[in-house]
Amino acid sequence: MVHLERHRTDRIGWLRAAVLGANDGILSTASLVVGVAAAEARRSDILLAGVAGLVAGAMAMAAGEYVSVSSQADSERADLERERQELAADDEHEHNELAEIYIRRGLDQALARRVAEQLMAHDALGAHARDELGISDVLVARPVQAAVTSAASFAAGASIPLAMILVSPHDWIGPIVAVASLALLALLGAVSSRVGGAPPVKGILRVTCWGALAMAVTAGVGAVFGISL
Repeated sequence: MVHLERHRTDRIGWLRAAVLGANDGILSTASLVVGVAAAEARRSDILLAGVAGLVAGAMAMAAGEYVSVSSQADSERADLERERQELAADDEHEHNELAEIYIRRGLDQALARRVAEQLMAHDALGAHARDELGISDVLVARPVQAAVTSAASFAAGASIPLAMILVSPHDWIGPIVAVASLALLALLGAVSSRVGGAPPVKGILRVTCWGALAMAVTAGVGAVFGISL
């Protein structure tokens, strides 16, 4: 009988980018909208500010994720190249190094050496990448995937506060956007915790508390300065 196990590690890359993008899309756009609405701006000006925030934010998220994950990928490639050279220069030392890793993990010396020998005979670089450097196909950095996921999820999140602008009475744009956005942040926190296998309460409290604080601050700034765009 085949025993199938479901793990969530392979979701880390895209899940992180998607959750971060959607959270930022909702929070930053809603905060911007609430702040501009508090300044008693016209609906068209509030909408324009929100759209500008969506476009700028999505591009910033894509660029930031691409640069960040590309740096990680460059480091991984450099480590792999260094390991490849070490394997070519001193195979015996690398064999002993791998065996020592398995000994520290609980194998006896004889078994550890046999495991290291067989793994290196199959794929020496892959064995060292996985067990010495912590690099695997599942966790490898993917810059383009991270950038696209972040931009798309940011735009999706930001579109909700914009939709609220269109359907809300003018005098209630700020409160309705704030309440709807906090509800969506709570839902996002619950979903991301569920997908990641973590308790949902902590995720919900984390995003809603920070979201409420951000919108309260921007609303205060808009009300104090009273800028009409």
